[in-house]
Amino acid sequence: MKLLRYGPAGQEKPGLLDTQGQVRDLSGVVSDIAGAALSGESLAKLATLDPNSLPVVAGKPQEDLRLGACVGQVGKFICIGLNYADHAAEAGMDVPSEPVIFNKWTSAIVGPDDDVQIPRDSTKTDWEVELGVVIGTGGSYIDEADALSHVAGFCVVNDVSEREFQLERAGTWDKGKGCDTFGPTGPWLVTQDEVDDFDNLAMWLDVDGTRYQNGSTATMVYKVPHLVAYCSQFMSLQPGDIISTGTPPGVGMAQSPQVYLKGGEVMSLGIEGLGTQTQRVRAFS
Repeated sequence: MKLLRYGPAGQEKPGLLDTQGQVRDLSGVVSDIAGAALSGESLAKLATLDPNSLPVVAGKPQEDLRLGACVGQVGKFICIGLNYADHAAEAGMDVPSEPVIFNKWTSAIVGPDDDVQIPRDSTKTDWEVELGVVIGTGGSYIDEADALSHVAGFCVVNDVSEREFQLERAGTWDKGKGCDTFGPTGPWLVTQDEVDDFDNLAMWLDVDGTRYQNGSTATMVYKVPHLVAYCSQFMSLQPGDIISTGTPPGVGMAQSPQVYLKGGEVMSLGIEGLGTQTQRVRAFS
C-alpha cells in the first residue's frame, strides 16, 4: 500500500493511492496515518480493503491536490549521519565505528512539495535525499533479527541542513538540522510488501535541473535492521517515529566550489519505488 495524508496544512486527512494514481479517502476507516494505525494488525486490515469501495478524492496528487507529510503526529524524527560510505569519503571523514545519531525537530516536518524556507542569517543551506523508515510497532532493545517486524514502511525524506549552524556554531549537529521546513517527508508511506529490496534503491536529487545526488541505498553502511535495533538501545521507539537513514554523495557542501541554496531554486528528488518530491526554496523574509 501507499498511504498518504492530503489536504490543507494542519487539516490533512488519511488516504491511500490506488493503482490508477487516484487518492482514496481513508477517513472513514482510520483517523490519521499515525500511531496505532501503523501497527502490523492495522496495516493488515487496511490491506484487505477494496480501494474501489473508498471515496475518490478530487484532484491529482502533487499537482492540484496537496499532500502533507505521509505520517502524522510524529513523536521522534531520528537521523543517522555519515551512513553512506561514498558520502563519508566525499566529506573527507571516516566511516563511524557505530551509527551517528542526531535529531530533526518535528516542527521541521512539512509536505513533500511544500516550500523550503531559508532561515535567517543562513549562508550554507544544503540538501540530502534520504530513505526514511517509519516505525509501526514500538519497542526498546529490539533484536536486529526482529527489527523489520517493527517497521511500517518507507518514505522519501529531504534532510535539509544549514551547514554553518550544524558544523561551525558549536554544540551538536541538531541546530543546523531542525529549522522550520527542513524535513519534507513523503509523498507516501510505502508498506514493506511493496518494497522489493530496500538495500538497493536508486536515489537522486536535482537543483534547478542539475543532478547533484545520484546514489543508491546499496552503499549504506549500517542497514535498516541494524539501525532500528541500534536506536532502540537509547530510546523507546514508538509508532510513527521516523528514522532518516543518511544520504549518498553529492551534497552542496562537497561541491568544488561549494554550492548552497539562496532562495528561488527548485529541488526535485526521489527514491526508486517510493515517489518524488519537489520543493521551491524561499529566501528568508
